[in-house]
Amino acid sequence: MPPKSEQATAAGAGASQPSDQGSMDPFLHLLRILPYSFLRPPRTRLKLPSSLALPSPMTVFSLVLLTYFAVVSGLVYDVIVEPPGIGSTQDHFTGTVRPVVFLPGRVNGQYIIEGLSSGFMFVLGGVGLILMDLALDRNRARSVRISFASFGISAVVIAYLMSMLFIRIKIPAYLS
Repeated sequence: MPPKSEQATAAGAGASQPSDQGSMDPFLHLLRILPYSFLRPPRTRLKLPSSLALPSPMTVFSLVLLTYFAVVSGLVYDVIVEPPGIGSTQDHFTGTVRPVVFLPGRVNGQYIIEGLSSGFMFVLGGVGLILMDLALDRNRARSVRISFASFGISAVVIAYLMSMLFIRIKIPAYLS
């Protein structure tokens, strides 16, 4: 039996921190415990090949950024619907045909160039936020931090202004 001083310390620590299982809903506790009472994981002795190495953090970041660009630019939509790369419209006054990058009036439709340019603006804004975060690192030189901060702020501002311009072109009566 531990001395009274240790009992008081243990009781005080237990009172200040609620136990994980005591504060859990009984139904969730049952769902957490019940399957493992009769299911046992198989004993596998799988080993990774020695030639297989984990990718570098920059490789993973590049793949995530490329995937983000593909998702926000609407590449899945472009593959399924197969819209034209760029549109065209006829000028009422001269009768000449001029190119159109944004599909006007249709929020749920896009040309390929429209999606890619919008996706690039979203990625530019995200990279700007990352650069601003890197500018907060005190271990970097002051000039590098100022460069990161200025490029990051510039990227976010350009991405925001261009995205608002894209929205105004896409939906002329919006935000006015």
